[in-house]
Order: sequence, then structure tokens, then C-alpha cells
Amino acid sequence: MLPRVAADYRTMLWAFVLFPAVALAHYFEPRILGWSLPITLYFGFCAGVFSHNQNHCPTFKTKRANQIYAAWLSVFYGYPTFAWIPTHNLNHHKFVNKAGDATITWRYSKKNNWTVAWTYFFVSSYWQSGPLKEFMKKAKATNPSLHRQIVTQYTTVFGVHAALLALGIWMRGPALGVAVYFFGFLVPALFALWSMMFINYIQHIHCDPWSKHNHSRNFVSALGNWMVFNNGFHTVHHEAAGQHWSLAPIAHAKIASEIDPALCQQSIFGFCIKTYLLGIFFERFRTKQVGRAPFDPPDGKTIDLTTASVQAAEAGSKRFDRVIERSPRGRCPAEILKPTNGGVMNDTHY
Repeated sequence: MLPRVAADYRTMLWAFVLFPAVALAHYFEPRILGWSLPITLYFGFCAGVFSHNQNHCPTFKTKRANQIYAAWLSVFYGYPTFAWIPTHNLNHHKFVNKAGDATITWRYSKKNNWTVAWTYFFVSSYWQSGPLKEFMKKAKATNPSLHRQIVTQYTTVFGVHAALLALGIWMRGPALGVAVYFFGFLVPALFALWSMMFINYIQHIHCDPWSKHNHSRNFVSALGNWMVFNNGFHTVHHEAAGQHWSLAPIAHAKIASEIDPALCQQSIFGFCIKTYLLGIFFERFRTKQVGRAPFDPPDGKTIDLTTASVQAAEAGSKRFDRVIERSPRGRCPAEILKPTNGGVMNDTHY
């Protein structure tokens, strides 16, 4: 299993060595329970980032390797990674926080405070369930290969987690066994799911989806982006979704001067402290709408919050497999296919 881009050797180190090593360390040394939480949460976040990246720009050269990797990531992400396709690739990237997007940040409140931000996970999860069920239904009816991959991922996630729980109980007894599984695997997986929706929220709340470059908020710290594999550069991700994550800093630098300074924050932690803590007491630290609001379309038409329909069309197509085989280094299939909707990758590695 060799990566298509050399930068993903670090991804492989995290995914295949550090993810399982840190998680299983709880089984062999229960005294780290609790103390290890910052580290496990970090790797949970990375599992979410890798799942996101994999569904935009496949990591490996072959279809089989990518299928194995997707199933592996699903264990640490806590949910089958194919779920990104209908809810993110085919929906969010197309509508970018406008009506039709299942993940809009303003469905029930146009405010940005901590209560709205941390509960966004539950709102977003509920509304993403519609496209997810629709996608699975269409895959079952029209694309047996894709449907088999979906079933495999579900079986892998829940089967492996059940086995890991059983392993903990076998090694440490009922009470401590549940605890080592809980802190080693379950908590980081739950955080992976929550954090991906949370970061989607803060990267789009009070941004201008009608703008060329002000549709997303960026976190530009060099160290922070090294830690999270350039996940902070969100504007360029929406404008070239199939671009490999390693190229994001260069792409961001080219358009940084055209992005509103309010949408280029130094770090996620600094932004959250200012917005959700200091903002309670001082209005100047709260976010303000940049440009036109997503619920204020330029044509003045009445908005419809119905989530747009998704399709399983072309997923797993031979055309995509051929593109992977002939893709040059550093470029991903979506860049060669030149898809519409700002670089949305409608084909997948399944």
C-alpha cells in the first residue's frame, strides 16, 4: 500500500501506527486513563480529517488499497467513512451553507454562541440522515459494488468495536475493561464525529457563501496546520476540493489578500476563546456577518430549507478507477476530471 503523494507517508504513520498504538496503550497500562485524554482527542480529530481527505482525494494508488484504508479509518472515526459522500461531497460542497445544504449553520438560529455551536452536532446529524439514507437506498438499487462497500464498512465499525470491548473485558475484567475501551477507542471516535461537525460550523458561520473567496473561515497557524494536516485552510478546499491537502498552504497564499481579514484567524483555540468566552462579556469579540448572509440570496427569491436530493450515480465507476491509475504525482482524480460545483468530487474511490 503505497501512497500516491509522498506527504501521505506521515498520514500513514498517524493512521497505521499512532492511532492503534495510543488506543491500545490503555489496555496495557490502565493508569493512563484520563491523563491521556488530550492525546486521544487529538488523534480522534485527525481520524476525522483523514476520513474527510480520503473522500476527496484517495490516498493510495489502487482501488483495493483505498477500500481497506476506508474501512480502517472507519474504526477510529466511529462511523463508516462513506457517509461523507452524500452529506459532504455531494451536498455541502455544492451548496456551501446556502439553502439545500443539510449542514447549514443557521437552520434554527442566526446567532453564533457556544450553545448554538456545541449543539450544532445534533442538529446537523439529524438533517444529514436524510441524504445518507437516500444515498444508501439508491446505492442498493443501482450500484451493488458501492452497496457492498457500505455494508462492509458498517460491519467493520460495529464488529471491531464490539471485539475491542470484549478484549478489554477479557484483559481487565468488566469494570476496568469497559473503561479502557471507553477511553481508548470510544471517546476519541465520538470526538471525531463531533469535532468534524463543529469545525464545519465555525468555518462557515457568518461567512458569505455568495462571495468568491469569503465563503469560508480559515485558521492559518503554521504549527496548527501541520498538526491537523492543513485542515485550517478551508477557502481553497472549497474552491479546489480535489486538491491534495499538502498543497493547501501554497494555494491559500495565492488568494489570502482577497479574503476578508476577519476570516483568516490564527488558531481554532484563539478563535473559540475570543468568540465563545470573551464574547459573552464583550461584543467586539463576537463574530459579525461578513458580506451577504446565506439566507439573503442576491435574486431575492424565497429560500427553501429542504435538503437537496443526492444520487449514487457514477460512484465506483470504472472511469474513476482508470483516472486513478494514470494520475500524475501530486494531483488527485477530481482535478483531472474538472468537476463542476467548485471542485466537488462526485466520483469516489469505492
